[in-house]
Amino acid sequence: MRETSAAKACTGCADTDPALAFAQHDHSHCAQALLLRAEAVADAAGARLTPVRRRTLEILLEAHRALGAYEVLDRLAADGFGKQPPVAYRALEFLVEHGLAHRIRRLNAFAACMHPGEVHAPAFLICRLCGAVAEAPAGPLRAALDAKAAGLGFVVERANIEALGLCPACVGKASCT
Repeated sequence: MRETSAAKACTGCADTDPALAFAQHDHSHCAQALLLRAEAVADAAGARLTPVRRRTLEILLEAHRALGAYEVLDRLAADGFGKQPPVAYRALEFLVEHGLAHRIRRLNAFAACMHPGEVHAPAFLICRLCGAVAEAPAGPLRAALDAKAAGLGFVVERANIEALGLCPACVGKASCT
């Protein structure tokens, strides 16, 4: 994301204020905090955040939107990590498997997890115009879904909650078109 003189200093991305995903801000501090948390999560799992995995996570953190595997691959290749699709797919798979990234199914893309190492039930708010993605807490929504399913004798094993709409910056643009 381009920095401007109007860009806000990020004081809370890592603590995840979902609104920051839709605001221009310098989030290098929170990106560093999330990288440190990601390393701790990987270490605790006995896994290693290799240079390509770390760079993949950095790319997702820099984007402030979900990225497709080939977008990630292009950036990895530009950084000298190779041009073969398995390079990106393996790194992304590792990040998702260890709770460091999420797959946004609607977009067939990936976004960095804003709560690495925490058990949480996120919802993803996806702007259909600019592509920004915010990870928002959805615990009560997920609990309601689980309760309704349980009432039907169904056990939810996995749920992806994704909402498509307009971010604050694009609401005005959409009404002008």
